Amino acid sequence: MITRKGLQRQTRRLDATLKELNAAGDRFATLRLLSIAVGFLLTVVLYFVAGLLVFWISLLVTIAVFSGLVVVHGRIRRAAERTQAWRNWKIGQIARMDLDWDKLPNGGQTTHPLEIDLDLLQVHRLLNTAASHGGGQRLHEWLLNERPDLAMIEKRQALVRELISMPIFRGKLILQAVLAARDLREQREGQRILGWLEEQADTKSLRTILLILAGLAPVNIMLFALYSFGILPPFWLVTWFIYAAIFLSQMQEIGVLFQRALTLEDALRKLGAVLHYVERYPYGGKKHLRELCRPVIEAQPSRQLRKVTWVVSAAGIRQNPILWTMLNAVIPWDVYFAHRLNQQKAELAEKLPVWLEVWFELEAVCSLANFAYLNPAYTFPKISEQAVFKAQAIGHPLIPHDQRVSNDFAMGQVGQVVVITGSNMAGKSSFLRTLGVNLCLAYAGGVVCAGALEIGLFRLFSCIRVTDSLNDGISYFYAEVKRLKALLDALRVDDPLPLFFLIDEIFRGTNNRERLIGSRSYIQALANGHGLGLIATHDLELVKLADENPHISNYHFREDVHDGRMVFDYRLRSGPSPTTNALRIMAMEGLPVESAALEK
Repeated sequence: MITRKGLQRQTRRLDATLKELNAAGDRFATLRLLSIAVGFLLTVVLYFVAGLLVFWISLLVTIAVFSGLVVVHGRIRRAAERTQAWRNWKIGQIARMDLDWDKLPNGGQTTHPLEIDLDLLQVHRLLNTAASHGGGQRLHEWLLNERPDLAMIEKRQALVRELISMPIFRGKLILQAVLAARDLREQREGQRILGWLEEQADTKSLRTILLILAGLAPVNIMLFALYSFGILPPFWLVTWFIYAAIFLSQMQEIGVLFQRALTLEDALRKLGAVLHYVERYPYGGKKHLRELCRPVIEAQPSRQLRKVTWVVSAAGIRQNPILWTMLNAVIPWDVYFAHRLNQQKAELAEKLPVWLEVWFELEAVCSLANFAYLNPAYTFPKISEQAVFKAQAIGHPLIPHDQRVSNDFAMGQVGQVVVITGSNMAGKSSFLRTLGVNLCLAYAGGVVCAGALEIGLFRLFSCIRVTDSLNDGISYFYAEVKRLKALLDALRVDDPLPLFFLIDEIFRGTNNRERLIGSRSYIQALANGHGLGLIATHDLELVKLADENPHISNYHFREDVHDGRMVFDYRLRSGPSPTTNALRIMAMEGLPVESAALEK
């Protein structure tokens, strides 16, 4: 079982190792400089003292020593990079256990109501360990899945169960991508590579040009050699100018092709490193993981990607204008590698989407497994085909463990509505999000923050953080009405999956009288619909609906006053709330409140 102290010990050991490697790297950097300086100085001296033979021997020894130091120094630097990356991974693990948001990657932005209501961007930040944008996006889609599929959930659960006990595999999968990448800011590898592969190229025309230039190149060399020996006049100038004209006519098109490829070199290297690791890993009895990775294991794609990166590296000679000019003046270097690049693109176009699918799926499921690994007290939910929600000790995963209060809760009948009342800050809204977040985790295939959870398959709908829109001229109240209307429409849809809804402070944007009338009618409509859910409210008048409709029930949170301050235990209790605290809070903060009102 992983512990925070265990991760801290590992981090300290990695710190010590990194310090030693950096010190060794500095020493070898100094040795490299000294070896080349002293070696060449000694070589020059020996040239004048001992003659030409000793000079060449000294020069070769100097080069050999310097080359050996370069090789060893390179190994030390790579070891330091691996150690640093592994240390960063351990620090990230500690941050996830501590909910230390400052040390976790930033999240994005969203306009999706469910994501806003349930803080799913924060949940995604906590879970996401993917090195690729595609893997993180896949996890995001799973968390935001509003139509769960039982077979898919069970498949992911099986994968997560296998991967929980494989922390080294999960860590190294990410490190392969991190170590192979030069620019970690760019993570949209899949989209960029696929977009590049979709670009059309005139392969036949380029092949014809290559054949012509390949035929002219040896003719140029032969005619130049004959001219050099005085056998023929400078006929080579004629053939070379023809060669140059044909080459220059293709230079712009080839330049664009190479430039696009060079911008993808980092992404291709990252993808190749990850797939190579997946290919070679001994899966043993991990049958579900092996099945997921089968397309990569059987195709061995890293070999083909190495060919592409080799061709792209060869194209990089353009960055050295002198060498590029000399090579292309003699042989059609650019045209040849442009043709090879088009061939490799054509081969990859059909295969790469499958490999990317494996990588993204694997990174997403590894994120879920890592979440379960760091939270061993969390459990896998039981998914039922019945419309049931039965939770024991369910809590919110974004609340620190030492502050989290867990509750038992159950409801299991279509048409059931639970009205939750309670004072300000007592925990009503947090409880709604607790249920919603754990449903999202369960449907993604991960563990949930609960002692036990049995749930059915539901469509999800929430109305918790409604906002107005100044740009669209929509007031808060009208935005809320539109959202509640959408909920009612979803409830009335003829769908095999019932709706699970969460509503916080219904019709808060209007006056008390109209809010009460509207709320009563709306809750009665919900109780007759194809779904079940919870409504949190301050309106104690709404608790009377439970006496009128057997599908409506009451729960509440309460508070106490100790030493002049409010104390909340965040425990869910059955029945309506017996107290309110708005006036007490106002009085404690020094606002004028009638004493008679406080006594009631």
